[in-house]
Amino acid sequence: MIQVRNLCVEFETPGETVKVLSDLDFELAEGKSSAVVGPSGSGKTTFLNILGAMLPATSGKVVIGDQDIAQLDEKQAAQFRNRKLGFIFQQHQLLPQLTVLENVLVPRLAGGWSESEEDTRQRAEKLLERVGLGHRLNHRPGELSGGEKQRTAVARALINQPKLVLADEPTGALDGETGDKVVELLLELQKEQGVTLIVVTHDLKLAERVGNIFEILGAPAL
Repeated sequence: MIQVRNLCVEFETPGETVKVLSDLDFELAEGKSSAVVGPSGSGKTTFLNILGAMLPATSGKVVIGDQDIAQLDEKQAAQFRNRKLGFIFQQHQLLPQLTVLENVLVPRLAGGWSESEEDTRQRAEKLLERVGLGHRLNHRPGELSGGEKQRTAVARALINQPKLVLADEPTGALDGETGDKVVELLLELQKEQGVTLIVVTHDLKLAERVGNIFEILGAPAL
């Protein structure tokens, strides 16, 4: 369960305080999916960064499972991200010098995993097989299409068996047909693995497919 109550986010700039989110409430049951929509600059990505323990809230409560992430220090937040969360970005963020398989295994480098390296490797290979890239294990990102790169990113997001996957405009850099295939795959995997999925998007068609649409309109001016 994700519960957000009275979330406020403000940034201090020279001469003024910029309020990005104000008194935001959000709730999503475990294993469900939700699409976050809203105009540019409304705070959608900021909201995702708060959920991902990458940005502190000014005030309010953010609980994921039984963890109030506002209470985590920097080290604890990093451990929480590595063990509980998966991330998918608009630009795949793959490391060009690593193979597809090595990119999927990158989250393990942060440490703190209980299973053996070999077990993780086998799971990575199975994930890549599931996303249709079993024949691309030893290829590098420069040898992949846009859709293949994003499918690699989907596998990487799931390698740590997360409770929650956060996707920020996951089809934004793809053409319509390729984007549709990536979304279909992501939703299939979300149901298969029982993870909670939150997708930020400006694409209303995508939002409808994800379901549970949550609109952010931005904070009122101070």
